Amino acid sequence: MEIGKIVGTVVATRKDEKLEGMRFQLVKYVDTNGKPTGGLVIAVDSVGAGVGEIVLVARGSSARLTKLTDGKPVDAVIMAIVDILEIDGEKKYVK
Repeated sequence: MEIGKIVGTVVATRKDEKLEGMRFQLVKYVDTNGKPTGGLVIAVDSVGAGVGEIVLVARGSSARLTKLTDGKPVDAVIMAIVDILEIDGEKKYVK
C-alpha cells in the first residue's frame, strides 16, 4: 500500500464494459507529512473518497481483490481514506 492525496478526477465516458460504474481518481503519492513524492497514479475509487483526501492505494494484483474490482482490469485501487497517521507515538491528522 502507498499513501496518496487525491488531486483530481478522471472522466472516461467510453471504457471497457467491466469498468462501467467505476469512478477514477488522480492520486499524487505523498510522504507521511503530506509532501508530494513525485509519482501519480489513476486509481479506481472503492470507498467514495474525494479531492483533497489522503488515501491508501493498492497496486498490481492486490488492486483486484476488493469487492468492486474483483476480476476487473484494474491496476490501482483506493481502498481506504486516512484519518490519522501515528508515527513513533505521535498522531498526525491528515485532513
